[in-house]
Amino acid sequence: MFMGLFDIFRRPPAIRDTGALADFIDRNAAYVVQKGIYEYSRARAGHYAKILFREPEFLAAVEQSRWRAYPLGLAMVGELAEGQLRPVAEAGRQAQLDAFRVLVLSVFDRYPVPAALGETPWSDRRAELARRLQSIGLHQPKRAMDIPEQFAQSYFDTMPIHEKLRAMDFPAIRNYLRVTMCNIHEELAKRLDAPAVAGMLTRPPGAGSTYRRVTPTAAN
Repeated sequence: MFMGLFDIFRRPPAIRDTGALADFIDRNAAYVVQKGIYEYSRARAGHYAKILFREPEFLAAVEQSRWRAYPLGLAMVGELAEGQLRPVAEAGRQAQLDAFRVLVLSVFDRYPVPAALGETPWSDRRAELARRLQSIGLHQPKRAMDIPEQFAQSYFDTMPIHEKLRAMDFPAIRNYLRVTMCNIHEELAKRLDAPAVAGMLTRPPGAGSTYRRVTPTAAN
């Protein structure tokens, strides 16, 4: 009992291997996109939120939104993490970027094709994620608050609310992404052992750690 009580005061463990980094990216990608979807939908529904979240049609729309937005979360959190690793690239910038791209795509591949989307849309989103990850190397690392800028409209378009009802809400969603990415950056900066993870990224196959599967949960 007392051990459980004191656990809440313990700092989260350091991220010292690629498996831990993959899990961090997975959890936070799911968190940033799902929290926004749920909170925005509740705010838009107002007093009718409880009724709305019991409607099968709306729940189906939320499920589709979650999976449409998840690759955007991977791209945002992935870019954030790559920016933390880049200064300590041990095997050269391009080699590390290529290995990091494989790492993030392996997180995407943890999940089977979502029934809410179907195989072709899911495959298209993987290809788009790969393209976005590849383009990270074309510019200097961005500030956490600036990373969502290129993703905000695409994320906003995934919201399970009719576009006529959300027309004026884009600035609020963009600000939500900016603030949340700053919070994720703060946590990552405290926990990441960048030299250790960078060294593992470019090790020969079989020499690194395994990636542990983390199932995204709905934000409450």
